Amino acid sequence: MVDPYTVGTSNIGTTAAAPVSHATGAPAVSIRELKKSYVLKSETVHALRGVSFDVPEGDYVAIMGPSGSGKSTLLNLLGCLDKPTSGNFFLGSDDVAQMSDDELADIRSRRIGFVFQSYNLIQQYTVVENIQVPLYYQGRLGPAEQKRAIDLASSVGLAERLDHRPMQLSGGQQQRVAIARSLMNDPYFILADEATGNLDSVTTEEILSLFDRLNAEGRTIIMVTHEDEVAARAKRVVRLRDGLLASDRINSQESREEARRRQHENILALAQRKL
Repeated sequence: MVDPYTVGTSNIGTTAAAPVSHATGAPAVSIRELKKSYVLKSETVHALRGVSFDVPEGDYVAIMGPSGSGKSTLLNLLGCLDKPTSGNFFLGSDDVAQMSDDELADIRSRRIGFVFQSYNLIQQYTVVENIQVPLYYQGRLGPAEQKRAIDLASSVGLAERLDHRPMQLSGGQQQRVAIARSLMNDPYFILADEATGNLDSVTTEEILSLFDRLNAEGRTIIMVTHEDEVAARAKRVVRLRDGLLASDRINSQESREEARRRQHENILALAQRKL
């Protein structure tokens, strides 16, 4: 079925097609013929079978696909949590696919900002302390870093919650902490895994608006989602199927604005029903 909120198609179900780029900036992420196979008992599972695309700086990409499409495998590779069987994965000019486990750990802490569905906050830490977590592992904590964490908390609407701990925050506030944490190391890109999956409609809209703002400020965002209404807010939608790139479509600015309008109207209607 054609996605009614996107236009244009390319790279339909082929491993040999050229990578797709829909923006003019230098690639923040570039993957070439990425393959990943697992051996389960006596069977080899080809989770990714040759996927290629670019994510230019400042892009906002939603990655979608049914169960078994390779979406989770690609997420792990993009997050440097696993290494491909073959192919190339460039962060800037560095081929991450050729790096050691220690080098991958360094890449994770310095170049990628993670946002998870379950927030992954440390319950004993305050908002500011949680935002600083990426720098703990780098030994880079001091007055300047604390000020940056406070500034980031303020930028996501948590200026009045600096000393609160996760249990004292709503789900949306916890996700705001996670987003601020993802920015602490000034990453090449933000990797969001079902970032709105645990949130209600109103809070989902708030978080998506925050992602919109960050992208408008120049942040590169890669979001894995199964929700069409979430993907409709991105600039592009990359769909996987059977370990292959099934489609790579641009969301027009008009369709993105329409998605925002529909979500806002749905929230207003929900509020009216609750009165």
